[in-house]
Amino acid sequence: MDAPTTTSADGDRSGGNGRDGGWFGRSPGATTATRTGSGTGEQSQDAHRDEGGRIPSRPVTPIRPVGSGAERSRTATEAPAPAAPAPASAPSGSAPVPAADPEGERIAAAPEDTSDGGLLRRTMAEIEPIADKVTSHFYALLFLRHPDLRALFPAAMDTQRDRLFKALLTAATHVENTAVLTAYLTDLGRGHRKYGTLPEHYPAVGEALIGALSRYATQSWGPRTEAAWVGAYTAISQIMIDAAAKDELRAPAWWQAEVVSHDMRTRDVAVVTLRPDAPYPFLAGQYAAVETSWWPRVWRNYSFASAPRSDGLLSFHVKAVPAGWVSNALVHRARPGDVIRIGPPTGSMTVDHTTDNGLLCLGGGTGIAPIKALVEDVARHGRRRSVQVFYGARRDHDLYDIDTMLRMQQSHPWLSVRPVVDDGPGGDLCGRLPDAVCEYGPWHTYDAYLSGPPGMIRRGVDTLVGIGIPTHRIRHDSIEELVGARN
Repeated sequence: MDAPTTTSADGDRSGGNGRDGGWFGRSPGATTATRTGSGTGEQSQDAHRDEGGRIPSRPVTPIRPVGSGAERSRTATEAPAPAAPAPASAPSGSAPVPAADPEGERIAAAPEDTSDGGLLRRTMAEIEPIADKVTSHFYALLFLRHPDLRALFPAAMDTQRDRLFKALLTAATHVENTAVLTAYLTDLGRGHRKYGTLPEHYPAVGEALIGALSRYATQSWGPRTEAAWVGAYTAISQIMIDAAAKDELRAPAWWQAEVVSHDMRTRDVAVVTLRPDAPYPFLAGQYAAVETSWWPRVWRNYSFASAPRSDGLLSFHVKAVPAGWVSNALVHRARPGDVIRIGPPTGSMTVDHTTDNGLLCLGGGTGIAPIKALVEDVARHGRRRSVQVFYGARRDHDLYDIDTMLRMQQSHPWLSVRPVVDDGPGGDLCGRLPDAVCEYGPWHTYDAYLSGPPGMIRRGVDTLVGIGIPTHRIRHDSIEELVGARN
């Protein structure tokens, strides 16, 4: 799970992840006019209101206020001591009694994981089948208790609910892996700046989260579980706040960028080139969130389609899909002179220039954009490393950038480009992109890079591991950002 993808949910690159999966929309002081309204699905339908319109809930441990490292002293949350185990003869409802095998010998029951991480995972497993209800109730609690926060969110909340659950699932899964969790939350905290998130928002979110979990995780919830969630959320939010505060010292929350060219490659794919209003540092293989004036507070992620350029221009490959708010705006409405906003660069699908390993690159659809950037990056460093590109599409005419890639192949003898078409004859290969890689190789001296639709990423990782490429040398969009994303 080294980095996030190219194409995305509703045709844009989302999710995260993602890692752009933020909980908050634009800052109230943003220049673009905001729209008000209830949105869709923002309140749990089964939330029982009292006479004042509020949703009553059981008291929960309060989430302490958090701030930057200079503003607080960290304190550890002490969890209540675990209850003493019940005796073997305890009645029903007490601790389980070890089972006996057919010969009468007792079989020890598998020990239950009572660590904080184990308690978090039990809660997540319990609520996963009803994630929609839990997240809807979370937002109902948040907006009823803090109605002023509603203006920070997009008008439509469906995608926002999905992003919240994926972010929680990721954090809970890696709560005991400090390095992975810190890297993930640091990116998330930096990305939240463009939504206008402030330190004082985090306690409100945390208390609404615990209120929703306590309502629906009835089997796993209790004092120790609640203490584990309070401690985890406090640590999680602090990492994000500290990351945002550090990032604020070196970069803006977003850049304004003018569209300087708009090149339609097919009826639904455009190459959009932008001129940011200030220097925009990034690395080949990274991506950024984009917001248009037509849909305020709605951000989607797109990969940079080139390595950093001397003229400072940025290019994105965008495919418009049904119901893709940002993608359709960029493909069918944006024209030179329009101004959009770009969030900070993120992602780790970048070239390791300290090794001589070759690059095995799989790009599906508009996923060819960051692959093209990686090739340019290798060329710029002047080292003759083998780069093998497999460029996949459903049909021949969907290989919209094949001429560019073939011209690069003519200029660089170390580069090989193979088109792969799913349907019908065409190119060098036919069939699914990951499977085509197996016809070549061996790849044991290569680092792999994958970019494209979620299904291709999943199949690609399985295929590459199956032919012997270790997982630490496979770079791609984070799998958690692909959960629930549409191809």
